[in-house]
Amino acid sequence: MPGTIFRGVAMRDTFLNGSPAATLVENFPRDQISTDLVASLVTQVMTSVPILLQQGDVVTNLSFLSGATAAGTPTNWWFALYSNAATPALLAQSADQTSTAWAADTLKTLALSAPQSIAVTGIYWAAIMVKATTVPTLMGKTLARAAAAAALITGQIVLAQNSGSALTATAPSTIASPTAQAVIPYAIAT
Repeated sequence: MPGTIFRGVAMRDTFLNGSPAATLVENFPRDQISTDLVASLVTQVMTSVPILLQQGDVVTNLSFLSGATAAGTPTNWWFALYSNAATPALLAQSADQTSTAWAADTLKTLALSAPQSIAVTGIYWAAIMVKATTVPTLMGKTLARAAAAAALITGQIVLAQNSGSALTATAPSTIASPTAQAVIPYAIAT
């Protein structure tokens, strides 16, 4: 029975995440992380992934997990949360981390400028941007081609996307003209 299988998976994932005192939402279960995403970031370009948030969730932080490559000579990097609108709008951004180091194989958790109380259940967007001589790789999963991550039929959500260019200290006000990408970084909202 499909409901029983889904309930079992959801319950299993809840138990694997322990007993957080507040919101803890992943864009996909952590045991599905399968690769070090070499092409997950491009310097000064934002990458965003969908994350299902429910009414009543309060998101204070976003987290991403670096892979085997650390950030090399970073000058700007931040995380941001975008709305569930057709053209997602910026809800909050972390402080620009400027030249703060980000080591390999490290979960980075950054506080948003203000906690975000989710009023409407839906797909929101966890975003990351790094400007560096060498951008860190991120842990996640990959699809065979970017076309598979795109919305294949009307109503489907893109699984990972890039947008913007020449970004520095400030997140764009919206996610405009995104391009689907085959690599899907792992993200956490807490």
